[in-house]
Amino acid sequence: MPLWVFFLMVLTLSGGCHCSSHSPTLRMPRYADAIYNNSYRKVLGQLYARKKLQDIMSRQQVNRERNEEQGAKVLLGRQVDGTCEDQKQMALESILAALLQKLSPQGSA
Repeated sequence: MPLWVFFLMVLTLSGGCHCSSHSPTLRMPRYADAIYNNSYRKVLGQLYARKKLQDIMSRQQVNRERNEEQGAKVLLGRQVDGTCEDQKQMALESILAALLQKLSPQGSA
């Protein structure tokens, strides 16, 4: 709350007082304390919300990085598996070709 609004409120409260003369002087500190407490609570609430938001964002970032690392490992694993499968396939084809060559001269003779 701006300072000029505070002074305006103090002047308004003390200007048309129909109470005893001690009442505005007792109200001013209470009123100032209430304004301070309300403002302080707002600031604390905003700081708490900001901290929670930062925590959530950092957790999401960590999870995203983990997912990317796991995705890279899975992709690399698939590539390695694919290479091994290709090598196995080529080995099987060469064995089958060798067997066919051995069998074909015996079958024709």
